[in-house]
Amino acid sequence: MEKGRDTFPFPYQPYDIQEQFMQALYRALDQSKVGIFESPTGTGKSLSLICGALSWLRDHEEKTIQEAAALLQEGEAALSTSAAQSSSTSSSAEPDWITDFVQKKAERDLVSKLKEEDLKRKKREERLEMIRNNAQLKYALKRKSHEDEEAFKLLQLSKEDQAEAPEDQEDEEHIVAEYESDDDSKSRSRLLGRDDEEEDELVEEHVTKIYYCSRTHSQLAQFVHEVQKSPFSKDISLVTLGSRQNLCINEEVRRLGSIQRINDRCMEMQKNKHEKQRPEDGAKRKRGPAKSVCPFNKASALQQMRDEVLGTVYDIEQLIKVGKDIHSCPYYATRLAIPPAKLVVLPYQMVLHEATRRAAGVQLKGQVVIIDEAHNLSDTLSCIHSSELNGSQLCRAYSQLTQYADRYKSRLKAKNLMYIKQILFAIERLVRVLGGKVGQNPQSQNTQAGTEMHTINNFLFKAEIDNINWFKLQRYFEKSMISRKLSGFVEKYAGSGVTLHTQNTLNKENRRTEGLLNYLKTLKSNQNSASVPQPDLQESAEAEKVLSASPMMQIEGFFMALTNSNTDGRVLVHRQGTLSESSIKFLLLNPAVHFAEVLKECRSVIIAGGTMQPVSDFKEELLLSAGVGQERIVEFACGHVIPPENILPIVMCSGPSGQELDFTFQSRDLPCMMDETGRILSNICNVVPGGVVCFFPSYEYLRRIMCHWEASGALTRLSNKKKIFQEPKKPNQVEHVLSEFSRCIQRCAQESSGLTGALLFSVVGGKMSEGINFSDDLGRCVVMVGMPYPNIKSPELQEKMSYLDKHLPHSQGKSPGQALVENLCMKAVNQSIGRAIRHRGDYSSVVLCDRRYSRPATLSKLPAWIRSRTSTYATFGPAFAALRKFFMEKKQQQVFQNDS
Repeated sequence: MEKGRDTFPFPYQPYDIQEQFMQALYRALDQSKVGIFESPTGTGKSLSLICGALSWLRDHEEKTIQEAAALLQEGEAALSTSAAQSSSTSSSAEPDWITDFVQKKAERDLVSKLKEEDLKRKKREERLEMIRNNAQLKYALKRKSHEDEEAFKLLQLSKEDQAEAPEDQEDEEHIVAEYESDDDSKSRSRLLGRDDEEEDELVEEHVTKIYYCSRTHSQLAQFVHEVQKSPFSKDISLVTLGSRQNLCINEEVRRLGSIQRINDRCMEMQKNKHEKQRPEDGAKRKRGPAKSVCPFNKASALQQMRDEVLGTVYDIEQLIKVGKDIHSCPYYATRLAIPPAKLVVLPYQMVLHEATRRAAGVQLKGQVVIIDEAHNLSDTLSCIHSSELNGSQLCRAYSQLTQYADRYKSRLKAKNLMYIKQILFAIERLVRVLGGKVGQNPQSQNTQAGTEMHTINNFLFKAEIDNINWFKLQRYFEKSMISRKLSGFVEKYAGSGVTLHTQNTLNKENRRTEGLLNYLKTLKSNQNSASVPQPDLQESAEAEKVLSASPMMQIEGFFMALTNSNTDGRVLVHRQGTLSESSIKFLLLNPAVHFAEVLKECRSVIIAGGTMQPVSDFKEELLLSAGVGQERIVEFACGHVIPPENILPIVMCSGPSGQELDFTFQSRDLPCMMDETGRILSNICNVVPGGVVCFFPSYEYLRRIMCHWEASGALTRLSNKKKIFQEPKKPNQVEHVLSEFSRCIQRCAQESSGLTGALLFSVVGGKMSEGINFSDDLGRCVVMVGMPYPNIKSPELQEKMSYLDKHLPHSQGKSPGQALVENLCMKAVNQSIGRAIRHRGDYSSVVLCDRRYSRPATLSKLPAWIRSRTSTYATFGPAFAALRKFFMEKKQQQVFQNDS
């Protein structure tokens, strides 16, 4: 019989599908499975995840305690039996002194064992107490945040460095510390008698926990609020993780704006604090202005906030408030709270990216990971581990690093100079691959247009950088933090927004002849002088963008990508007119290679979402390819809680004039197809109250069809029925458009104007196709125009299809590449049409305008709760009649309820 649980703590009487969800989740966790769970939005998925998973965690802890107690009892019973047997034997055959000896020996062994266990327990308590008292806080923080390890090292300067001028001492923070390779570090440790285990002893052990991750901070906040409403809110220790940008409470640092600047400033403050506390013996006091430290990163305050976080469930906003009240840093306090926490809430990146995971102190060994909103998990993994560089970035990075090395060449050790030269050589070769030269303006360098796709090895040979040890270079980037040092250097000497060596503000000939050091000093001291003309607004914006995203950071990511296996990725070289517009992009073709470690380390992984169909790509591309056996994979999909009569999905194969709806690339731009689409929307607006949301395949097609309707007068006819809104291209305008859309619908419902609501034009995969709720009157009808297939001519997609065709088996007469294209299309459709039904009492219609939706293979990829209620209409008349009947019945029900 399968293990499970009959009842679950719940804040109210759960729906049947919630009971089924929790039981399936409990079994999956108990049996260490990898689960794919689908529960439509509006069915209480978050609360089901919370109550099901935390019920298992509570039972698992109790079971562990009971097993330990049973083991102890068995040991004691075995000892008693042994003593009794010895006594029985001795009574008949052994002298009394032998019996006494055996009994006393058994007692001594038991006492010794108990003392040993007690000693181990005391040692664990002492170790935890050391962490609690922060006797060695620097080591604890070091283990919790790998990215900050250099912040706790003193800069090792030579005797000549200490005699430099005061202005040079001010640049100390930009100097790369003396670098030791792995071999050198191990040799030094052996000579000094140190062992890494000494630091490990101060690291608090992680209890069994659940890591819950989602895409955005707002989704994480919603999940935390659900936990606060659950029966587990009083006794669960929950920690919410975020970036410094989200958790920093130091206003001096927060006002820097960009995440890179915030990170750099925070780490600099940690280093200053350590240098102040631990000056080297005999070292001269550094001249120059005093270095600031963060007032919120004090040991006692961190410990106080850590305990506070573990005692109460807080979201990020509440963490910031608590941090300000206690005068403690939420960023570091939450990381210290990870080991004893039972539930850790964090963004995708911190789990799916190994370096970020290590830096945050997240340990997955034997733990449970729940990945929510996972419908785009494959794309997310590919994006996280892909990288792109353009010609301008390469030229800027080469120029900046050259100037950095020249200014500090007398203070940089030999190994640092060696690695810096390797980086410069690699950058120079990448620029050559794009058809340009370093040291010249990338905007003025013309390149021969074209696109090339290479394997990693072929690209390295083509660029003539195959002799570089990329693993050692990657290690150097991590240990030396050269990207951050260079970023600080650029910010200091280009604070006015002038980008070093790449702006047109200086004559190119002067740039070649002017000494680098003099140029830097002149740039710093004469930023506002007339000799350096101010760039125009466009150049200022570009310079600000450069400062907020270091090109060397991007290059570091690209170099790291080159360490992937030759078969798992490709390098796309795209030349486009000028060097500045040309680019080199690494494409990760096998996301399973990075997901495999998560699957291997974790006890169980749950992939959950409101719309997971089609699930075949999850299984084939992420799980089976990562080595997960079919027997370990479980699937669960439930229906919706709404009554069947509250949703009307329609496949419409032709329009009012009889025009067949075929929105393929060849026919969708035909005037007759655009006119028919306008007539369909006009008829729909006649019978649908409130809001209608219409999705188009792309922004470009939306633009073309709007221009056609404006010229033909169709747009005016639509605007006479409902006020028209259009999805904005700028993200910061989305909230405003949604607010106006909502207000318009409310006004139309209250006033007797000629309008019956509002019509919103959106784009599949755009800003309103995911994460936006069109509940109730905001989305009484969702119209899907055409099928949003990805661009099949894209080099990236073609390479991905080719890779899948070679490495995955064919099924149902289709190649894996063809299946990928169809799955990408239908996942986007499912996300868009799922915007409407958001709760049990909601109702809506879904109109799929394209004859291709009627194909059985396509219908099978719709969510089960929609597919089972979908009707296909070959002609427009019956489809429109069904739509009109649906809303007339809903109107009558509403009138009846109001009268009652």
